[in-house]
Amino acid sequence: MKTSLLKLFSTEINPRIQDVTLLAFRVLLSGELIYAHGLKKLGVGVGEAEVVPNPLNLPEAFNSLFADAASLIFPLFVIAGLATRIAVLPILAVTLTGYFVLHFHDAPLIKDTPFMYSLSYLVILFLGPGKYSLDYFIQKNK
Repeated sequence: MKTSLLKLFSTEINPRIQDVTLLAFRVLLSGELIYAHGLKKLGVGVGEAEVVPNPLNLPEAFNSLFADAASLIFPLFVIAGLATRIAVLPILAVTLTGYFVLHFHDAPLIKDTPFMYSLSYLVILFLGPGKYSLDYFIQKNK
């Protein structure tokens, strides 16, 4: 009984469980970003394509292309674990802009989405993609 309780409060993580967890986290988070935000920008599942806000007054073509890539292309890199930490940066640029610029004064129920995406992608940025990634495979075979 005592050893069971000690295991519940242990801070040590089995490396394999950690790598499987990072894989699942990357895939599920990025899949949700693509499904919930990326496809809307293409007009999939909605009446018309979502208009991308431009709170920083960037050139419209650049703003749209950057937001679309951050919601559709870069999450695919994160899913594959390819150039993961670099791929996370444009996603963070969009989600942090959404939180600090676009929704900062909104109600918590509105600004929690960019906050949670930002927090989640920061975890991936700092922890990396884990063993089950193309980054690991490339690094291992150098």
